[in-house]
Amino acid sequence: MEKFGIPLPVDTPTRVAVARHPLHPMLVTFPIAFLLGALATDGAYLLTGDAFWARMSVWLLGGGSVMGILAGIAGTIELLAVQGIRHRAASWNHFVVAVMLLAVATINWLSRLGDAETALFPYGIFLSAMGALLVGIAGWLGGKLVFEHQIGVGSDEDDD
Repeated sequence: MEKFGIPLPVDTPTRVAVARHPLHPMLVTFPIAFLLGALATDGAYLLTGDAFWARMSVWLLGGGSVMGILAGIAGTIELLAVQGIRHRAASWNHFVVAVMLLAVATINWLSRLGDAETALFPYGIFLSAMGALLVGIAGWLGGKLVFEHQIGVGSDEDDD
């Protein structure tokens, strides 16, 4: 029980990195851009009726889902491998929201594979909007981990 009274370190290093740069933050930029772009292309389809935009949404959702899964794998390895990360509630909050986001994005993508235009309204646009909201929440929580808890910015010497 005494273990819970010990304060967590201010900074925590990364384990999944390329040239000491954390892999998870490098990968998350792609699903963020793709999933927010899908909401924009959904809106463009609703405004113009041009099937190009519906097809573009399918590609953006697919890319966002695949890259999100890759980023999620890197983030999960970090979460489980680094004690300073897994002992923070904010890490688990970020993890749960990110898993919800991946589920919404993948369902949105798979539901449109048959016919991108008919799947867009009303459920596709709703799922895209929900995905955008979850991107914002997951991003906020991820930023909190980096800027407040200094996750991924510490040196390797202090961690077990």
